[in-house]
Amino acid sequence: MKEELIQSLTNSFEDHSQKTENGIEYWFARDIQQLLGYVDWRNFNGVIVKARISCETSDNNISDHFVDVNKMVDLGSGSKREIDDIMLTRFACYLIAQNGDPRKEKIAFAQNYFAVQTRKFEEIQKRIIDWERLQARQKLSISENDLSSLIFQRTGNEKDFGLIRSKGDFALFGKSTQQMKDKLGIPKGRALADYLPTITIKAKDFATEITIFNAKENNLSTESKISAEHVTNNKSVRKILLERGIKPENLPAEEDIKKLERRVVSEQKKINKNPEKLD
Repeated sequence: MKEELIQSLTNSFEDHSQKTENGIEYWFARDIQQLLGYVDWRNFNGVIVKARISCETSDNNISDHFVDVNKMVDLGSGSKREIDDIMLTRFACYLIAQNGDPRKEKIAFAQNYFAVQTRKFEEIQKRIIDWERLQARQKLSISENDLSSLIFQRTGNEKDFGLIRSKGDFALFGKSTQQMKDKLGIPKGRALADYLPTITIKAKDFATEITIFNAKENNLSTESKISAEHVTNNKSVRKILLERGIKPENLPAEEDIKKLERRVVSEQKKINKNPEKLD
């Protein structure tokens, strides 16, 4: 997510926040609907229902975080009309975002924005960067599992996946998987992708997805044919990276993805235990 978009969304969400007499920050649901890109109130209300259930499941009182209100709105004719709305705490907004589609940038932003108790731009930006890397790693795991299953179906040899993936790594990095592990100082028994930066994880995932598609489309059924396909795809992705001035083998190792995941889970538990309440 680009820095300009993060700043723009941060400003939009902050502009719509209000505070109770006791200093508790809240947002109106109708505003959150628009900020998250939901056109229809009925559809958005379905997400709110799921968020209420999540609130109760986490042992928090729904009435502390979702307060039904009525308010008057101006109509185009100059008259006013009363509509239903809901006052939402930061925790309620967080739960709503968690029940949305994270593939949408506004919802992905909101999931991280409402998880940050202090609204410092740098903290929000850092959390989104971590979140994007975690999402990329999880997506690569899914793609590699799909490829592994496909290879086993086609070749009947459970060892072929490791061989094919290694050939793909060499095509992408110009070094073997073990050479890359040694270069980055990755502990024995850990996956290379667990320490790669987001751009390289996504590069591996893209090449893997192409291999899966073409293996199915062209009915590739042997290790040699699937390997050739995977090598070609990784070479093509490497070519794009190099053209953009990125040498994947020279990028430094990132934080252990498992440590990052534990931190994110821990933060979520803290949010569930210590949410602010509307009085």
